[in-house]
Amino acid sequence: MSLNLQQVHHVAILCSDYDKSKNFYTTILGLTIIQEVYREERDSYKLDLALNGTYIIELFSFPNPPKRPSRPEAVGLRHLAFAVHDIEKEVKNLQQLDIRVEPIRIDELTNKKFTFFEDPDGLPLELYEN
Repeated sequence: MSLNLQQVHHVAILCSDYDKSKNFYTTILGLTIIQEVYREERDSYKLDLALNGTYIIELFSFPNPPKRPSRPEAVGLRHLAFAVHDIEKEVKNLQQLDIRVEPIRIDELTNKKFTFFEDPDGLPLELYEN
């Protein structure tokens, strides 16, 4: 017997510099703020973000979070991927903002274009062309 899951509800991301990450996810990636809450007892922000009106990310800040192991690949969530219509255009947009983007590759199983870049804390983010 398996669960009757409907969809992914959200992804939680913990950041080291709240203002920098908030700017990255809202200004650069274009996610919209649903709600922002400061939790005084935890000295922590919780920012709910949407993509095209759909809630997808909880961005958290905590005092002194540990660094995320990334390279070599660490066990756990590997990356977060966003679908795009024109990958070359989006890569140029990121590069104009001085964000380093890996060379575009072709998925050998789907023949679709994809690439990776990182958020301010080094979390791998993927663009995948529809």
